[in-house]
Amino acid sequence: MLRFGRFVRAANVADALEVLKFRKGAQVLGGGMWMRLSDRTVPCVIDLSDCGLDKIEETDDEFRIGAYVTLRQLECDAALNVATGNVLNAAVRDIVGVQFRQLATVGGSVFGRFGFSDVICALLALDAEVELAEAGRVPLTQFVDMPYELDILTHIVIRKHDYRASYRCVRKAATDFATINACAAYWDGDWHVSVGARPAKARLLIGADLGLAPTAPAPAELASAVEAVRSLKYSSNLWGSERYRRHLAGVLAARAIVDAARYDSPEALEAARAVCAGEEAIA
Repeated sequence: MLRFGRFVRAANVADALEVLKFRKGAQVLGGGMWMRLSDRTVPCVIDLSDCGLDKIEETDDEFRIGAYVTLRQLECDAALNVATGNVLNAAVRDIVGVQFRQLATVGGSVFGRFGFSDVICALLALDAEVELAEAGRVPLTQFVDMPYELDILTHIVIRKHDYRASYRCVRKAATDFATINACAAYWDGDWHVSVGARPAKARLLIGADLGLAPTAPAPAELASAVEAVRSLKYSSNLWGSERYRRHLAGVLAARAIVDAARYDSPEALEAARAVCAGEEAIA
């Protein structure tokens, strides 16, 4: 059971940051849906629900997602999903159930930097940053490897591009943790492929790392991307073995790339799909 010694409902982010820094053992109530799985007492918990962080705001060049936006809001926001190739909807729609997604927050998912996070895997392939109360804006690719510090994540920012993107994952059951997940996105003239639930934190590979240059990769380039994805480090747990994950990661990455690409002819598309089909057989 999760217990709180003291509960503080902050009026604004500045007040919350002050409590976090000066009250020993204080934590922001984020990622709390997973914290319930542990048996411990948090000396002081900070609630940010009065801080106005529950909105998705759109400007000419970016989307600014408040930390208290729920996964259900992320799933259902039409403008955000159209602009990002629908990968955020695809990433969250199978997380437990609607009731859970109505409570779980984007900020908790991102700040927790959980290895199994579908949200982080999808966001990594996009041009995303996190906005911290003290440190300011930090690229998500940098943030996922930062140590946990006494700071508050207030927003996730997604810069607008002409995204061509696709998200894929495998779960043992529809509402289970992902055994492996992958997201591919083409934007700003380059491919970005992220792989998560390895089960370590998600990792991002970019065009040159993958051997991908054009918007519609040829079979040989797809095969190179599969090998690059499989060269990442994988390990075993209850959801899958290291070998199983490594194999699936290559298959899912290839499928996501083909989904996101724009092929000039049906023949080129079929040749790319043949690579995906060939990767599906476990050696």
